[in-house]
Amino acid sequence: MPSVEILSRIQFAFTIAFHYIYPPLSIGLGLCLVIMEGMYLRTGIKMYEDITRFWIKIFALIFGIGVATGIVMEFEFGTNWAVYSRYVGDIFGSALAAEGIFAFALESGFLGILLFGWNRVSKGVHFFSTIMVAMGSIFSALWIVIANSWQQTPTGYIIEGEGLEARAIITDFWEMVFNPSSVDRFSHVIIGSFLAGSFLVMSVAAWYIVKKRFVEPAKAMFKVGLCVATVAALAQLFTGHRSAHYVSEYQPAKLAAMEGHYDSSAVAAMYIVGWVDAKSGKTTGIKIPGGLSFLTHGSFNAPVTGLNAFPGTERPSAVNFVFQTYHIMISIGMFLIALTLTACFLLWKKKLFSQKWLMTIFIWAVLLPQIANQAGWYAAEVGRQPWVVYGLLRTSDALSKEVKAEQVVFSLVLFSLVYTLLLVLFLYLLNKKIVHGPEMTPNEEDDSDEFSKRNIKQLQA
Repeated sequence: MPSVEILSRIQFAFTIAFHYIYPPLSIGLGLCLVIMEGMYLRTGIKMYEDITRFWIKIFALIFGIGVATGIVMEFEFGTNWAVYSRYVGDIFGSALAAEGIFAFALESGFLGILLFGWNRVSKGVHFFSTIMVAMGSIFSALWIVIANSWQQTPTGYIIEGEGLEARAIITDFWEMVFNPSSVDRFSHVIIGSFLAGSFLVMSVAAWYIVKKRFVEPAKAMFKVGLCVATVAALAQLFTGHRSAHYVSEYQPAKLAAMEGHYDSSAVAAMYIVGWVDAKSGKTTGIKIPGGLSFLTHGSFNAPVTGLNAFPGTERPSAVNFVFQTYHIMISIGMFLIALTLTACFLLWKKKLFSQKWLMTIFIWAVLLPQIANQAGWYAAEVGRQPWVVYGLLRTSDALSKEVKAEQVVFSLVLFSLVYTLLLVLFLYLLNKKIVHGPEMTPNEEDDSDEFSKRNIKQLQA
């Protein structure tokens, strides 16, 4: 049977990966809701209200499942990672308290108005509640990323106690908040979330267009999603580059693992695709010579610190896993840029919605931002090993001392069953809402599922 450490890591990876399906969707969808409802207030066209109402229902479903799946992780900190919880309790306690006060309270406080405030409050108040819910979801991600980023680049602390009683105590709250990686990582995570939400909107809209249902509302949905996705996909290039810079400065072993670079100090290539043989310490594949050197130092001839410069106990053991997940993220990101720019060009040519092949790609492309987000997190977290708090606390030392492997296996199996049921329930309810479609205002949709000439003229104007 695998060790308690491996089993606990698998359990936490499973639960957080499942949970991480939902927050990016709610963050990205929140932005799309703001744009849709803003278009309704600006134009007065009822269709925008109808599609906003439709997506609010889906937002509520995603939000509910996300909250339910996130609670489990907090218990795992105490059951499986007691030493870690004691060590980072002061740091995480401050960040999570800030999330509850500034983010979750804001989001949940206005959620009731968002869901049930139609025709009960003014249009302006409802729009304000939509903005607040969207901002609350973003603020929630901010504090979670700050807490996680502190583990990557810890600052603003002192260590009290020794051994199992050691604890990190905050000495400067704002230095902890603005640790060297928090801003870059937050921007990267948020833009990835915008991609996840906008591609969900485009996927549903593309399905309607292919099926010739709710065609005009679907076109409006698609345009909103495409606007968000195009800007986000291009911006991700910048944030990804910035993130690589902090990794090269503060976590050089992780950067070396991401590109399978072993030479202690040599010019480093950037791989497009490849495979790492950890036993021989060699990486093969299609590469750009000096590409990593250029990205990190601005010169194709600059040396980059490789894995051989670090003792075996100070660098990631699963180098090929880090390499592959990192390159999956990059490959998907480049594909999303090409896909959105192609759609923008065809939209400009007024040929987009007649391209069934492209609409079919967009239906399935909803999976790609999710895969990229998951792969990016795995690359970041596995690449940080063997540290749970970089340079301070090893993962092997962070475990609860009384937990046995059999107990972790039992809870892992139980979580797997429960989460599988939750996923089936989520997909069933999501599919039911999508098949039903938006409830169109009377007299705005005729028997042939086309809008009245009056509304089409308004849209064209």
